[in-house]
Amino acid sequence: MATETLIPLESNPEVMNKFLQKLGVPSKWNIVDVMGLEPEMLSWVPRPVLSVMLLFPVSDAYEEHKQKEENEILSKGQEVTNNIFYMKQNISNACGTVALVHSVANNTDKINLTDGHLKKFLDEAKPLDAAARGTLLEKSEGIINAHKELAQEGQTNTPSAEDPVNHHFITFVHLDGALYELDGRKAFPINHGPTTPDTLLEDAAKVCKQFIARDPNEVRFTVIALTEAN
Repeated sequence: MATETLIPLESNPEVMNKFLQKLGVPSKWNIVDVMGLEPEMLSWVPRPVLSVMLLFPVSDAYEEHKQKEENEILSKGQEVTNNIFYMKQNISNACGTVALVHSVANNTDKINLTDGHLKKFLDEAKPLDAAARGTLLEKSEGIINAHKELAQEGQTNTPSAEDPVNHHFITFVHLDGALYELDGRKAFPINHGPTTPDTLLEDAAKVCKQFIARDPNEVRFTVIALTEAN
């Protein structure tokens, strides 16, 4: 169950990059906006892409699909690599932080984290299961405090932690030849089939389009990517 409630981190690349750098991610890697999901728009995104994040409205369609998808996987099974880093989200409105942690944690072979709160968290979280990792994040004051500080930035009107939030962040990463969706509100990672480091953005965009198609009357979708800085 979610315990603490935070002010959500805005889907603002400048704010998110400050957050990542505060936690020890080198400025060689940064968050950029993905302006559209068509091939021409995707071609503008700097490469390599390490992760893709989708911000979307939590709707009845999302909840229904989430339950249906979970039931199907529980009955049919799915392959999930042991190398995936997945954690549960216990803190309300911390989905932006969880999405960024998922992005970095599954790319530590490329991102040379400096000593700091995030490196310490990942070292301690590695042997734990997804639920215990979520609990550990609750106790990681350095990460939580960085979230609180930067949640105040970039907002035209900063909401309070008690304001209702109906948006959610998830992450897509490539690992061991497969595209994984990492959503701290789901029961487990979702394997969306084959991908490569070179096609991660295009393959994740296809899944993002499915989210959009399930909510045809909704326009509040935002896509960002963790890429190498130009």
